[in-house]
Amino acid sequence: MAAGSFEGQYVWSPAADDRALARACMDVRAGRYLSAHEVLQETREDFEVRAHRSLVLASVAADSDLAERWLAEEPGPEAALLWARVAMLRALRMADAGDRRQGALARIAQSACERAAKLVPDDPTPWVAQLALTRLDRPQDPAPQGLLTAPAGPWYLFAHILRLDPWHREAHHRFLSFFFTRYGGSSSASWDVAAFLSQRAPAASPLRLLPLVALVEDYNPSALLADHTWEQPQWITTAMGIYHNWFPQVAGYRFTPVLDLAYLAHALFMAKREFEAREVFTAMGPYASRMPWSAFGDPEEQLTKARRSCGLPVPHGG
Repeated sequence: MAAGSFEGQYVWSPAADDRALARACMDVRAGRYLSAHEVLQETREDFEVRAHRSLVLASVAADSDLAERWLAEEPGPEAALLWARVAMLRALRMADAGDRRQGALARIAQSACERAAKLVPDDPTPWVAQLALTRLDRPQDPAPQGLLTAPAGPWYLFAHILRLDPWHREAHHRFLSFFFTRYGGSSSASWDVAAFLSQRAPAASPLRLLPLVALVEDYNPSALLADHTWEQPQWITTAMGIYHNWFPQVAGYRFTPVLDLAYLAHALFMAKREFEAREVFTAMGPYASRMPWSAFGDPEEQLTKARRSCGLPVPHGG
């Protein structure tokens, strides 16, 4: 199903219109890893797609022994990468659940990331997986100049990743999440980091969305006029800048960047810019992500409400 069309139902798969990835996910569910190897191997020169595909595949493989079995039967860079991603997800899930096994799983994940990094030294993906794990041990490197709050964090590891890929999308999002309140950071730090990182990025970069991510993360429905926050001039300016500079680039993407489009569509909708939001929703086609909608209630209900407000089709009965 192509993005831009809507045939009555949302498609919540994170593979979206990456058909090769969707097929590989089906094979992983069935216990087969050959197609996972193929879709990862072809991305060795495209770090953005490699990061996305490895994360989606790991989310499917994390509840089985496929990654361990693949690594044992046919060890190689792609098997090692998937194992690092799976081990990372398991450690983070255990930590979020407050499980006492989180420490042991974090050590396993760290070792898996180091192994994958040695096999393909130029690939930032294993380092990004390590960056995701830093919210468990909370490193406190000093911040560079230019941040009002000077928040300590995993700056050295982040700097290493940027040397490999200066505008790596997942690395920036993982780094920002380190400063979220729910992981031991603070609202002021996350605002500061989001602004610092987005202002460094080119005008046409999806990293300009980082402040909108921080805004959703900081959303408090009980706060006075909470839902009107996006109508403030600074947020209208931010959303419209992304709409004019980044959104036109999406047509040239290999695959639809559903999550980034969802944050932009949400911000435009909340800012009462329905015309622009409609265009972004149309570019997403049927593909949907749970964030940012789940921060405001049931994601399908929130997405349907926004689409209907923009005069777009919604699921039958929605």
